[in-house]
Amino acid sequence: MATQLLFVCLGNICRSPAAENLTRHFLAQRTDGLTAVCDSAGTSGYHVGAPPNSRMQQAAKQRGLSFTGRSRQFDVSDFERFDWILAMDRSNYRDIVALAPTPTDRDRVRLMCDFCRQFSDTEVPDPYYGGPDGFDYVLDLLTDACDGFLDFLAQQS
Repeated sequence: MATQLLFVCLGNICRSPAAENLTRHFLAQRTDGLTAVCDSAGTSGYHVGAPPNSRMQQAAKQRGLSFTGRSRQFDVSDFERFDWILAMDRSNYRDIVALAPTPTDRDRVRLMCDFCRQFSDTEVPDPYYGGPDGFDYVLDLLTDACDGFLDFLAQQS
C-alpha cells in the first residue's frame, strides 16, 4: 500500500503545494518501486479553494514543472488519513502538533527541512511577500528536502 503524505504550510498556496507536486514528480522518476500518495494543506483557511500561487507556478514552469491542486485547511481528521505530515516551518509544526490526538500522531509530524542534505536551513521560508528569487530558493530547498525525504522513506521499507 502506498504511503500517504501530507505537506503543510500556512496558506497552502506556495510551499506545501510545491512540496506536494515536487514529490509527485520525484516519485515518477524513481526506479526503486517506492509509492506514495501526496496531498497538501494549510494551517489557515485564508486561501481555501485557490490554486497554487501564480508566482510559484511560474517558477515551477521555468523548471519544466506544472503544479496543480487547490488549497484546503488542515483538519484533525488528517491524522487518520496520512502516514507522515510534513510542516514547512516551526509555526506550522506547532499548530499541527497542538491538534494531534495522540503521541503517536505527534511523532508522525516532521519539519520538511529535517530531510535536507545540501541545505542547512531548518525551515522553508514563506516566499509570499517577496520577489521571484524567494520562489526559486524555496524550489531549490524543497527539491533537496523532498528528495531526501523519499530516500528516508525508501530506507524505512
